[in-house]
Amino acid sequence: MADITMYELPGCPYCAKVRSKLDDLELEYDVIEVPRSHGDRTEVERVSGQTGVPVIIDEAHDVDGMHESDDIVAYLEETYA
Repeated sequence: MADITMYELPGCPYCAKVRSKLDDLELEYDVIEVPRSHGDRTEVERVSGQTGVPVIIDEAHDVDGMHESDDIVAYLEETYA
């Protein structure tokens, strides 16, 4: 199991942006696909307080439920680049 977990929805362009950065940085990460319906996204809501994706958890740096793709990409650059 990787330190980074990403919650995503297939086909989501914001999720693809984060996934691309993770791949560019050659980071290992686990993916959890969320349901299409926001009402069914109980797990991502539990970890981030909201139902939008992408969301990441980075156990190595005590990051729980970071959302907003631009914020995630900036964090990954700052932490791992």
